[in-house]
Amino acid sequence: MAVHITDDSDAVLVLQSKSGDRHAFEALLARYERQVFGTVFRILHHREDATDVTQTAFLRAYEHLDRYDPGQRFCSWLYRIAVNEALDLVRSRRPSEPLLDDTLTESAGPVEMAVQDENESTMRNALMDLKIDYRTVIVLKHLQDCTYEEMAQILECPVKTVKSRLFTARQALRDVLVARGHLK
Repeated sequence: MAVHITDDSDAVLVLQSKSGDRHAFEALLARYERQVFGTVFRILHHREDATDVTQTAFLRAYEHLDRYDPGQRFCSWLYRIAVNEALDLVRSRRPSEPLLDDTLTESAGPVEMAVQDENESTMRNALMDLKIDYRTVIVLKHLQDCTYEEMAQILECPVKTVKSRLFTARQALRDVLVARGHLK
């Protein structure tokens, strides 16, 4: 019998973690590690950096469980920590230091690898040409399916700002794709 994972189960695991139950936090780690890694990888576009940021985000979450508000979704709180860590990493680099190109491949079979086609590569490269703030909102909205409210929590800004930034980011992405001859 499969157990349905809900935010209520996250809240229980957080409470258990706060009480010193390391297994409860390990369950949260197992539940969200892949999603967090995917999010920060799409922002950073570098596997090692994404791995480091994911680990740091979970460490920060564990250290600050007392700051978690059970009135909000745990995954939104965790994404906010991870996105902030990723943005801090980008900001800490010198402007001349480029993000390395890396590809996110999992142990995929030939069919899955065939599906990873030129369009995906084109979009990934176009995203990397955007300012980090624009790339982040596109990743959260279109690749992580976050709501505007969740994005506002993660980015710690008003929903109105999220919508405005997303509109501008979409326009910038379109401009990059047009300039590269992928859109007319």
